[in-house]
Amino acid sequence: MGRYQPKTVLLGLAVAMAAILLTVALGASLLLSVLALFAGAASALFITRRASGEAEVADEAPIIAAPPIEAAPILDAVEDPLLLVRERRVVLANAAARAVLGEHIADADVRLAIRHPAAAERLANVAEAEASGIELLGIGGSERRWEMSVARLPDGARLVRLTDRSRVHAAEQMRTDFIANASHELRTPLATVLGFLETLLDDPDAPPEARNRFLKIMFDEATRMRQIVNDLISLSRIEAERYTLPTEPVDLLPVLSEVDNTLENVVKDRKSEIRIENLAGETLIPGDPAQLHQLFSNLVANALKYGREGRPVTVRIENSGPEMLKVDVIDEGEGIAPEHLPRLTERFYRVDAGRSRSVGGTGLGLAIVKHIAGRHLGRLDIRSTQGIGTTVSVYLPRWTGALS
Repeated sequence: MGRYQPKTVLLGLAVAMAAILLTVALGASLLLSVLALFAGAASALFITRRASGEAEVADEAPIIAAPPIEAAPILDAVEDPLLLVRERRVVLANAAARAVLGEHIADADVRLAIRHPAAAERLANVAEAEASGIELLGIGGSERRWEMSVARLPDGARLVRLTDRSRVHAAEQMRTDFIANASHELRTPLATVLGFLETLLDDPDAPPEARNRFLKIMFDEATRMRQIVNDLISLSRIEAERYTLPTEPVDLLPVLSEVDNTLENVVKDRKSEIRIENLAGETLIPGDPAQLHQLFSNLVANALKYGREGRPVTVRIENSGPEMLKVDVIDEGEGIAPEHLPRLTERFYRVDAGRSRSVGGTGLGLAIVKHIAGRHLGRLDIRSTQGIGTTVSVYLPRWTGALS
C-alpha cells in the first residue's frame, strides 16, 4: 500500500494555510478558505505518494490514506449558486447554479452561462479575479438582484459565487418608500396648519367667523398628525414584539363587545349598527387583549366608514378547521377594485386618498392589522365585490392550553 511522506503533507498543509491567509486578506469568504485548505491538503495527500514497497524509516509511523473527497456534493450543499471556472469554462456548477442558470451551463463559456454585460466584462479577464462584488439584475427573473463575486483558488481556477440580494433590496426599497410616505403624510397637514397660522398672524382683526373656521381646520389637521404619529408608534411597537408570542387566553366575544362600545359614536353618525354573530361556540384564543382590541377596532371602524350609511356591519366568528377560528368583518359598501386588493396592507396605501383623509384615515390601519395578526400566528384575507361590499377575514389559532 502506498504511503505519504509526512514532510510533504506538512508542506502541502502549509501551502494551504498560506492560501487561506491570502484569501482572508483579500476579503474572500470562509467557503473559499475551506476550499483552499481542501486543495492544499488534497495536493499533499493524493499527488505525492511514495511508491509501493519503498523502505520505511524505522521511527516513522505509517500514515493511512484518507478516502478521496468529491467537490460536487460539497458545492451542492451550498445554497448560493457556485461555479468553478477554469480558463473561462464552467467545469463544475452546484445545484443552485443549475437551477438559476440552467442545466446547459456545464462545460459552457462562463460568459454565456451568466448572460449579463457586467458579468461578461468581469469574467473576460482570466488573469484577474477581483474580490469586490458587482450587482447583476434580471438573472433568473426580471426582479431578482444578485451580487457576483469572483475569487481565485490556489490552483488557478476561479470560484464564481452569486448571492441573492432581492429581499435585501426589497426591504431597503420599502424603508425608503416608508420614510418618503411618512414625511409626506406629516408635511401636508403641517403645511396647512402653518398656512392658516400665518393668515391669522397677518390679519389679527379677521372676522370671528373666519377665525373660528381657520381654528377648526387647524385643529382637524393637528388631530390627523397626532393620529399618524400614534399609528407609527403603534406599528413600531408591534414589529418590535413580533417574535414574542402572546400566551394569555383571550375570549374574543368580550373583545368584540368592547369594540362595539368604543365605536358607539361612529355607529350613530353612520346610522348603522354592529352585529356580532358567534357560530363557533368556544371563542378562546391565545392573544394580547390590547392588540386584539386594536385589530378589530381598525377593521370595524373601516367597515363603518366605507360601508353605506344606514347599513349594518357584521362581525361573524366561525370555525376554520379544528385548530383555527375565523372572524369575518363584513360591510355593505361600494367594494374595492381587484387591482387594489394585494396592496391594501401596505403602509400609507389608499384606494381613494381624498376620501380616506376625509374620514380620518391615516393609511396605516390595515398594516397594523396585518402585523397584529402575524404576531398571533394568524393571517389576513380580504375579498371584495364592487357594488356589494368587502369582507375582511382574520384567521387566529384556538386556545389549546399552551402556545408552542
